[in-house]
Amino acid sequence: MSNSLEIMAVSKAFGDKLAVDNLSAQIPAGSIYGFLGPNGAGKTTTIRMIMNILYPDTGGIRLFGDQHPDQCKNRTGYLPEEKGLYKKMQTAELIAYFGQLKGLSRTVAKTRALALLKKFGLSDYATKKCDLLSKGMGQKIQIIATILHEPELVVLDEPFSGLDPVNVELIREVILDLKRAGKTVIFSTHAMEQAEQICDFIMLINAGKKMLDGPLGSIKKHASQTIKIDYHGDSTLLQNLPGVTRINDMGHVAELSLIANANTQRILSLLVQRLEIRSFSIAQPSLHEIFIRTISPDSPEPTTPHTTPPKTTSFQTMSSQTMSSQTMSSQTISPQTSAPKTLDAQPGAKPGAQAE
Repeated sequence: MSNSLEIMAVSKAFGDKLAVDNLSAQIPAGSIYGFLGPNGAGKTTTIRMIMNILYPDTGGIRLFGDQHPDQCKNRTGYLPEEKGLYKKMQTAELIAYFGQLKGLSRTVAKTRALALLKKFGLSDYATKKCDLLSKGMGQKIQIIATILHEPELVVLDEPFSGLDPVNVELIREVILDLKRAGKTVIFSTHAMEQAEQICDFIMLINAGKKMLDGPLGSIKKHASQTIKIDYHGDSTLLQNLPGVTRINDMGHVAELSLIANANTQRILSLLVQRLEIRSFSIAQPSLHEIFIRTISPDSPEPTTPHTTPPKTTSFQTMSSQTMSSQTMSSQTISPQTSAPKTLDAQPGAKPGAQAE
């Protein structure tokens, strides 16, 4: 498998703050790759270096084998974290404008803009000004502008931020459609559920350093198992269970992290005595749980960093085991105010990029 992107020992500092520290990664072509990490981890700074908005202090970045990012701008699409639209432009006009920035003719750009507006259910807004759009509509417009020129590599910085469930599902489907078309997608997110559903690979960054990376299935397989329960009762009764190192309690659903060789039958027995258990399963940890274990300094089980996987690494994940009792259910950008003056921009990009 070839790589669409290689990040080679990249570092970037702003004054005395080291935002990215000796970061390396390989992003396989045709994959969906998630950049994960807490606020200020260095995700956006890394993305801006990939897009040649910022230059690394040390290290290098190569796209499509041996090209510098500046040599292949028309082969990439970028949705910035700080999103914005030229408010007084009509939506179809704005989208076509960004298509022209990426080398499309005016006619082709306008034709594709109208087709994508129809696909996204926004045909009625083609001639309306951008200041009439809701946040969700504006996000869709910027996604369309990002993919209009059919880039080989699409980079999305926090694409799910602030969206309602309907629009989250739409953006997720757009990302999956890009993969089906053979494109490579990199996106950063705080939404672990979305990343877990669609990512082939992830990289977890904290304080500018890579904590782990690799195929998501492999990372989950090598982490200790958890018990996932749906319950009713007093959540304090989840405490002091033998072999349980951490509890992620979400109200009526909980994920219990286990030590190696924990006696799950004993835990089940105690839970049934204490609470009404609607479902109980032993499974690989959720990506949320892996994130917390890795980032938290008090994590009972620090995750061993993974190196970038070899080309033959398996994508398979361990199948979950399900346990049940007779009492359980079996179910278990700052806005712009005027039209642009030059043809040198990204959708919603702003000058003076700063550290994340």
